[in-house]
Formats: sequence, structure tokens, C-alpha cells
Amino acid sequence: MEAKINPDVKIGHIHLTVTDLDKALYFYKELLGFEITQWFGDSAVFLSAGEYHHHIGLNTWAGNDAGPAPLGHTGMYHFGIQYPDRKALAIIIRKLLRENYKIEGASDHGISESVYLCDPDQNGIELYYDRPAELWPRDAEGYLNITTKPLDLLGLLSELDGELE
Repeated sequence: MEAKINPDVKIGHIHLTVTDLDKALYFYKELLGFEITQWFGDSAVFLSAGEYHHHIGLNTWAGNDAGPAPLGHTGMYHFGIQYPDRKALAIIIRKLLRENYKIEGASDHGISESVYLCDPDQNGIELYYDRPAELWPRDAEGYLNITTKPLDLLGLLSELDGELE
């Protein structure tokens, strides 16, 4: 018998070791808009979208100014922050572009539209929204047909035509 995970399970949060709490906090709070829910002394802070206890934990427990993991080693590739709809994704992308924050890539995966960037500690982040599941492309056997095509950023930003920030 194949063991299957409960379909209601969700990945709840990520906890990151960072080199500088102030720089990381600026990125996650001021740029992305997460809210502080708790401080743990002066070495860790927890942030959330909405009333959840925390979606992101940041700490300097490896020591202030500890370096990022070297390239070419195993570890986290990236984590995703899912936005509720295309417009919400467009709003954060417009904000990042206005701040001249470096965008690493942008892809249309068929199931989702994704924008890739790194935080100040070079942790990879995917900002994305999922298309409705009934629109996800599938092959003849019913498996997802996830693709990687260039994302039309101007098309994404057109969601905000005529809107001021």
C-alpha cells in the first residue's frame, strides 16, 4: 500500500540564517511587506503575511556577518512566496522594479507565472501566482506539463494599468 500525505498539508514557514538582521529585515518587511510578529532577543525576528504566527524567521545565530553558503554546494535552491492573484504579483514586481531591486529571472511555467530574485544573503526566492488548477496544462496521461517559457513582464504589469501605487 502506497503511503500518501494528507492533501490538506501545507508547508508553513521558512527559517533563514542571515548575515545582517537589519538588511534582511529591510528586504522582507519594507520591500516585500511582511509584518513583524515577534522578536527573539536581538538575534531573531519572525514575520508574517496577515495574522499567521510566522511565515519567515530570520536569525543571526551563526554569528553576525557569517557568509552565505558557497555556490556549488547542496542546500536550498529557492523558496516560493505565492501571491493570491496576478494583480497582487504585479504590485510587488512594480515595487521591486521601482526600487531597482535585481530580478534574476521571470518564467511562465504554464501552471504559474514566476519572478525570481535573491534576498540580501543570496537565498533564492520565487514570487509567483498559480493559475486556476483547471487551466494547468496536462499531458495525455494526466500528468502536469510544467514548462519554462519567458514571462511577459510588461503583460504582467499591465494588470496595474491606470493604477497609482
